Amino acid sequence: MKEEKQILEEYYESMGISKPVFRFCSKIEEGLKERFARIDEVAECNQMKVLKAMRDNRLSEACFAPTTGYGYNDIGRETLEKIYADVFGTENALVRPQITCGTHALALALMSQLRPGDELLSPVGKPYDTLEEVIGIRPSNGSLAEYGITYRQVDLLPDGSFDWDGIAEALNEKTKLVTIQRSKGYASRPTLSVKRIGELIAFIKERKPDVLCMVDNCYGEFVELTEPSEVGADLVVGSLIKNPGGGLAPIGGYLCGTKECIERAAYRLTSPGLGKEVGATLGVTSTLTQGLFLAPTVVKGALKGAIFAANIYGALGYTVIPDGKESRHDIIQEVEFHDPELMTAFCEGIQAAAPVDSFVRPEPWDMPGYDAQVIMAAGAFVSGSSIELSADGPMKEPYAVYFQGGLTWEHAKYGIMTSLQKIYETGKIQLEEQKA
Repeated sequence: MKEEKQILEEYYESMGISKPVFRFCSKIEEGLKERFARIDEVAECNQMKVLKAMRDNRLSEACFAPTTGYGYNDIGRETLEKIYADVFGTENALVRPQITCGTHALALALMSQLRPGDELLSPVGKPYDTLEEVIGIRPSNGSLAEYGITYRQVDLLPDGSFDWDGIAEALNEKTKLVTIQRSKGYASRPTLSVKRIGELIAFIKERKPDVLCMVDNCYGEFVELTEPSEVGADLVVGSLIKNPGGGLAPIGGYLCGTKECIERAAYRLTSPGLGKEVGATLGVTSTLTQGLFLAPTVVKGALKGAIFAANIYGALGYTVIPDGKESRHDIIQEVEFHDPELMTAFCEGIQAAAPVDSFVRPEPWDMPGYDAQVIMAAGAFVSGSSIELSADGPMKEPYAVYFQGGLTWEHAKYGIMTSLQKIYETGKIQLEEQKA
């Protein structure tokens, strides 16, 4: 009988993976067993955290009944929000399918907490591209700037550390809210650990105790044992089609934080006087809840995929951020190619590995909210779901691709192998000469 490894190699070969690519990647994977075992332990702790919150809040079958219209007395919606509050260690939560995406959740958070004359401060440099128009860095209809809300930022130092003096100087009597983006976005800077976020919040609160600290938690949920809300954040915000939706949530976003912050956000989402009391769930509560239940396991697979990618492309000499040995604080992996052909080939490989639209060839396009064309590979069950296997990046120097997701480790692994196969086929790398 054939051994499992031989059968596996034959499967991969039938799916377009050549022997040089398979064997190179197998050597890389062999060296990651101990690292993967530690990831498994973190995932188990987070799974218990989620399970405990569901048990403590008496989640029942009745919670999955759909509501329509106003959505009054939606016990499923109310129970899910209590579960989120417990998981993130906060007083309250807003978890709604009416929040369309991560950018919407962040805009909701900012617009609900800030008032004309207030100032928003980012102590970690420029925010993610789509927030530039929300804030008004790039003029846009309805931006914070149009409402008389000013913005100030303090860039990270060249080594990625906080500019403590600059932050202290930037804080002033108008500073109402500090926004901290955990993940790197399209910037080549370190993702922030929960520990570093806690240190930053403590520094800011010591100087201005009344300031609100909000964390953009996108891509970071369940990567570590704790969340930013457990180290002083007044508000943490994210998308349900990223980590916490577990690949099942079809839409939605969440805000977890203090009672006052969540009340203001709810009044902004619906209407003054209505707040959290309305918002029909239309039958999606079961998938939102089950997605949260699966999230620690799904994030585990995505995290392994990111580390696998970092070690493969790092071994080939490309700049990878984080590198293959660094501690991880989100699921995103950056690979810098400095070559549009290789960047495109990588995305073609991710798309070809997808269960959905694998036959589609990704092309750069003028994506709303960005200042350059973006290429995006995303063959997903949920459109735009970046907890599923996906890769994207702006078509400009350093021609860096940002890889994330994979509902299972096995799929993330195959996606990375297919990306390498496409690059190998360009003739610009020789795997036989490389040492894994």
